[in-house]
Amino acid sequence: MQAIYDVPAPAKLNLFLHVVGKRPDGYHLLQSIFALIDWADTLHFERRQDGQLARHDQGDSLPPDDLCLRAARALQHHSGCTLGADIHIEKRLPAGAGMGGGSSDAASTLLALNRLWGLNLPLQKLLSIGLSLGADVPFFLGGTHAFVEGIGEILHPIRLPKQHFAVIKPSQSIATAEIFSSPLLARSKSVAIVAGFPAHNKERSVCEEALELEHPQTKQDQVVALDGEGIASFLHGFGRNDLQKPAEASCPEVVQALQMLETKFGNSRMTGSGSAVFARLTPDASGDAAAGNESRMLAKASAKLSEGLPPKWCARICGCLDQHPLHGWAQTESR
Repeated sequence: MQAIYDVPAPAKLNLFLHVVGKRPDGYHLLQSIFALIDWADTLHFERRQDGQLARHDQGDSLPPDDLCLRAARALQHHSGCTLGADIHIEKRLPAGAGMGGGSSDAASTLLALNRLWGLNLPLQKLLSIGLSLGADVPFFLGGTHAFVEGIGEILHPIRLPKQHFAVIKPSQSIATAEIFSSPLLARSKSVAIVAGFPAHNKERSVCEEALELEHPQTKQDQVVALDGEGIASFLHGFGRNDLQKPAEASCPEVVQALQMLETKFGNSRMTGSGSAVFARLTPDASGDAAAGNESRMLAKASAKLSEGLPPKWCARICGCLDQHPLHGWAQTESR
């Protein structure tokens, strides 16, 4: 195999995000539901024999040493591979959005180069490498929507129904470190309970096994399905984003974007550490009474979303993916 083209790297939304503790090393412990959406970067990989790694930006320039290059180097190091690659990135996801764009690019890089270089490393090994790059990378390697715990490395797969979201990324971006160091950051007083996943789940996740964490049971996580009402309950009831208040104080555009979505669609929430925000679409929220006419609903929602959008802001109607497009690219080791 000499090349792999058109490799997707989809974004995620946090349907809720609770800060439930802090580790001695300073990392915050979280609970969240990560939902994969169809807004994505596209990457292309060409094999090199000289061992060199080169990134070619097709669009806005990325930092000189981004997560893609770091992921490729880490894969070389852990596998002993002497091959290299030219990595071409069509960057469509906005930076500094809290949508996991850089982490998703890194995960797709690990999966693609594992194939291109003929390494055939199992998913468990890639998960371990991914976590060394960033807390969100294992999620994008996992291949499914997930109820996430720890610093992001404990993944419990879930199924989500077909849903659509209006997503806005203001022109301003927010540094994640700034949000987590804010005095306005509050810790949730209770942990989340998702049906099928009790607050103190003792089952091992795939990522926990990859990192050889000690747990008393070794059953595989069941896949829990959430319906539309379950998602709505996170956006209108129990769920919240504990990072939203410090983000609002740091970035006035977050407040403006949240208010815009609330006015247009009746709900709003920030994803990750911001600055992107989203609203769940319903037939009523989109202004279309015909619940069965999805294309009409989405067209109206798109027109409503773009109306009055400030310059240099970007917005898009996004749908939930059934699973990550690269799901199954790395095999799970048998138990």
